[in-house]
Amino acid sequence: MTRLHLKDFWRYSKQQMEKRNEQRVLVCGGPGCLARGSQAVYEALLDASGRVGGTGTVVEHAAHMVGCHGLCDQGPLVIIEPQGTFYTHVNPEMAPRIYHETLRGGRVVEDFLYSSGTGRRIARYADIPFYQRQQKIALRNVGAVDPEDINDYVALGGYRAAAKALEDLSPEDVIGWVKDSQLRGRGGAGFPTGRKWEVCAQAPGENRYVIANGDEGDPGAFMDRTIMEGDPHSLLEGMIIGAYAVGASEGFIYVREEYPLAVERLKGAIGQAESLGLLGDDILGIPGFCFNLSVRRGGGAFVCGEATALINSLEGRLGEPRGSYVVPAVRGYNQQPTALNNVETFCVVPEIINKGPAWFAAIGSEASRGTKTFSLVGRAVHIGLIEVPMGMSLREIIYDVGGGIEDGRTFKAVQTGGPSGGCLSAEYLDLPVDFDALEEAGSMMGSGGLIVMDETTCMVDVARYFLAFLRDESCGQCVPCREGLFQLTAIFDRIVSGEGQESDLAAVEELAVAMQEGSLCGLGQSASNPVLSTLRHFRGEYTAHIREKCCPAGVCRALTAYVIDVEKCRACGRCLEVCPAQCIAVSQGVYTIDREACTRCGACSAACPFAAISREGCVQ
Repeated sequence: MTRLHLKDFWRYSKQQMEKRNEQRVLVCGGPGCLARGSQAVYEALLDASGRVGGTGTVVEHAAHMVGCHGLCDQGPLVIIEPQGTFYTHVNPEMAPRIYHETLRGGRVVEDFLYSSGTGRRIARYADIPFYQRQQKIALRNVGAVDPEDINDYVALGGYRAAAKALEDLSPEDVIGWVKDSQLRGRGGAGFPTGRKWEVCAQAPGENRYVIANGDEGDPGAFMDRTIMEGDPHSLLEGMIIGAYAVGASEGFIYVREEYPLAVERLKGAIGQAESLGLLGDDILGIPGFCFNLSVRRGGGAFVCGEATALINSLEGRLGEPRGSYVVPAVRGYNQQPTALNNVETFCVVPEIINKGPAWFAAIGSEASRGTKTFSLVGRAVHIGLIEVPMGMSLREIIYDVGGGIEDGRTFKAVQTGGPSGGCLSAEYLDLPVDFDALEEAGSMMGSGGLIVMDETTCMVDVARYFLAFLRDESCGQCVPCREGLFQLTAIFDRIVSGEGQESDLAAVEELAVAMQEGSLCGLGQSASNPVLSTLRHFRGEYTAHIREKCCPAGVCRALTAYVIDVEKCRACGRCLEVCPAQCIAVSQGVYTIDREACTRCGACSAACPFAAISREGCVQ
């Protein structure tokens, strides 16, 4: 590739747009689909076309492995453009029919289409409720662009925003546009991005840096991963614009160790951008604007998602947070002004430059403009990756987008904001999802995890799980966080084991407040959110565990028992064969389980062919 000057870029961009093949076969290469065999599906499609170019072949129709298309529970997915035909649960054996009937014959294969809850088949993904309520800005190209081909990104309008900023706007103009858009950081705290960039640009220093935080450590969260793997050039373009705005000549993308494919794709994208003159010295032929970008891998520590801990890690130090008085925009990497934002934030910036700040500010709610990506996981019918306007209610997200609660169960709670977020009960279903509303309700936006829970979930056990996670991930630097999490986890272990005491709840609340007020960084300050929110909304479950020695949801092993439904039992003897404790007795053909002897291993329930054995809480 030849390094382009600005005038050459516009000609190159137009050429790529005109060359882009309208007919495309897109095989979802997101983590969920890959785990279900989408790579084999892609290869089977190539096999069906004879693996050669020529009239009517898949190669000619531009088959691509693309990023996550979002509807993970329906994967592997195959999308055929421009029709928008959407095939779900695709396996390699289906490839010949897709090739011959759809690509060659122009016919839709009804059996492969998405099936709604009513059994109705829907041919186009745009007509599926999961997609209808979404508005994609950060995810605009994910699932549509070949992540390993810069030409494909440019053909979709890629890097035009960067060229526009360099040609038409001053650095101050760019910051002004981002400020006017009212974009707030998508990494959790929601600090105004334009204001952060302005502080960085004006702070004294010999050098300035731009850093993308790709250290996504929340259990069940995969928003940033999806963007880095599925649309890496979008991140690069946002960082180029950010570097121009603040006057940075060097930048880093900090990626957690567990994302090797993201690292590979980002490095490949950086190499391609450098070869075209979009990174490096005198970008697009503009003298003096130099920006070098590299990828750095984290060690997998959750705390390194915190800005100052991330910077310490980048500098080769222990991943420990600095004091809250340290402002990275003023004193960040190497004690120099640093604009540090998460991946999603940078990916939104090109669209603000392309369409203007007023366009972005018109989307969302009064206090939170634009859209937000979420990983919707847990007990929803449809789980996966979504992007919706800020201010959409939890009810709309869970029921309209997510399809409601699976297996017809009852909604119980949703946790927002990851391990440090809060659990909100059904009374909050109509709460608008934005930064301020969630915080007022005792939760937080976080990076965008949404975990949906039904009546089979024990809220005490949920709080205990996240406490144990944060205890293990705490850097241990400050006493309130280190000792507070250790003591809270010990109390919760006692409660779920049936050894809880009345005084435990007061101790829990006192410890939680002390951690909020005394911890050094956001991890410790917010670590007690799952505890306080579950105590607030589900206190009855705590008292049941302590007073009645009972787990109402039937989850906590020490407080539940396996029981046999005599009406369903057919006395087949399978439970007797597999029980390691030999605690099942038979009297006159009736099977019963000795609760005291039972180890609650679940082998009997798993072996019963008649679903006659179940685990129940509150069994006296």
